[in-house]
Amino acid sequence: MSESSKIKVGISVGDPNGIGFEIILKTFQETNLFKKFIPIAFAHPQNFFEESEKYKLDTNIIEVKNIGDIQENFLNVIDIWDNPFPINYGKDELTAGNFAFSSLEAATIALIKNKIDVLVTAPINKKNIQSKRFQFKGHTDYLDKEINGESLMFMISDQIKLALVTDHIPLAKVNEFATKNTIIKKIKILEHSLKSDFNISEPKIAILGINPHAGDYGVIGEEEETFLKPLVKAQFDKGIRIDGPFPADGFFGSQSYQKFDAILAIYHDQGLIPFKTLSFGEGVNFTAGLDRVRTSPDHGTAYDIAGQGEANHNSFKKALHTAREIFLNRKKFNDAVNKTN
Repeated sequence: MSESSKIKVGISVGDPNGIGFEIILKTFQETNLFKKFIPIAFAHPQNFFEESEKYKLDTNIIEVKNIGDIQENFLNVIDIWDNPFPINYGKDELTAGNFAFSSLEAATIALIKNKIDVLVTAPINKKNIQSKRFQFKGHTDYLDKEINGESLMFMISDQIKLALVTDHIPLAKVNEFATKNTIIKKIKILEHSLKSDFNISEPKIAILGINPHAGDYGVIGEEEETFLKPLVKAQFDKGIRIDGPFPADGFFGSQSYQKFDAILAIYHDQGLIPFKTLSFGEGVNFTAGLDRVRTSPDHGTAYDIAGQGEANHNSFKKALHTAREIFLNRKKFNDAVNKTN
């Protein structure tokens, strides 16, 4: 597959009462994207036609029965719902969660079966999607269960790449989950992803401390001294170019992040606050560590602006391009590895 090849991108539409339909339609109104993508959305076709008319968009949409019928130069829509979903903009509804899961499930099955090359997911509501079939804190945990590999939440933008040791867990449980073994696993996944997915042959990684000021030599907390610093040294001695732990506040304030290919944060807000400050609306959430490629925009359902035509589709479009870049880089990397074996 060459750099000019089109890839099949599966799209789960997320919560229908949010901005998912709008950002998908706005993205593929840009017809130049059809030179690189064959998009396949899993939803109800009538919703796409109605939303396109509502926002006065001229996106090329076509209803197809299955992936074998897809056509180039169209936003292909495969029906996963008996009737058009009755959209209620900005409302948190269980039926919307059920619709979102049906879309995600169908897209994930297609991804696992290699019917699509990559998956891009529009935002879900983590509350209303909960059911007997979906008992996860988000896309990452669900895909970790369904797809081979071990997941790593990896945020990508032009300014910064930042991964998380722990993601959607309460702050009070961070120490319980950020164990020595978990941190080592995440370091290895991150390094491999930088090599295979981003074509960085000798990546430089920074890891942040657990405590304020990275513990201040044990004055504020002992975790850095007792296991994090020795852990970092041990991984460095094994050939991984990792440095730290760094105090999170000064690290971003001094722009030290620019000296590294990626940063590993210990918990969600430690990493996501600076990431979104630097990149909001242009960032991408990538699920690294799995043997399939999934990306998503860096924002949520945006109930507050749903149905108003104000949604910015830049992050979703960036998620498309990032998924394609990762897919092609990974194929090139794996082909090179196979040639040497």
